[in-house]
Amino acid sequence: MKQKIMDISIHLFDKKGFTETSIQEIVDELGVTKGTFYYYFKNKQELLTNIHLNFIEYLLERQQEILNDDSKDSREKLRSMILMVISSIKHRKKSARIFFREMRNLENQYLDQNIQKRDQFRKNLQTLVEEGIEKGEFQNHLSPDMITRGILGMTNWSYYWYNPDGEVSEEELTSVYLEMILHGIDKKA
Repeated sequence: MKQKIMDISIHLFDKKGFTETSIQEIVDELGVTKGTFYYYFKNKQELLTNIHLNFIEYLLERQQEILNDDSKDSREKLRSMILMVISSIKHRKKSARIFFREMRNLENQYLDQNIQKRDQFRKNLQTLVEEGIEKGEFQNHLSPDMITRGILGMTNWSYYWYNPDGEVSEEELTSVYLEMILHGIDKKA
């Protein structure tokens, strides 16, 4: 039931927004009582936190699998990581939008653990960039922190506009992003 509450809430929060969705609407959609809701969650804040944590923990697990793959170099790991983020749009688009859009609605006591995990994702990616620089696979005159933030800005914004069932496949979008990251858009002489 806990997962059903989260699934319905993800749908409603995506459609109406967190603040505009009431607990009553959530339980009405499920056909249960408020008591059922409060059995699993103290309040909407805790529910939103669980939705956020579920999403970021999923990404962190996939990211760690990529980072631990010793058969890939830094470029291949970067490609896999970008593809993982873009691919998650197909199955977790609403969760992703809620993660990015509704974080501002989390109260401080609930926000800290989400920020820690989000920061861990960023730090893991930055470590990959730094390793690529150390191994001579990436340029060494650019700030790894700014490169990392640029990659995250590009990929994270995709949740708002990218349609995985549209003209561009996940692989194609990943290739475009990787080409821009590794080579820019400057015409080569």
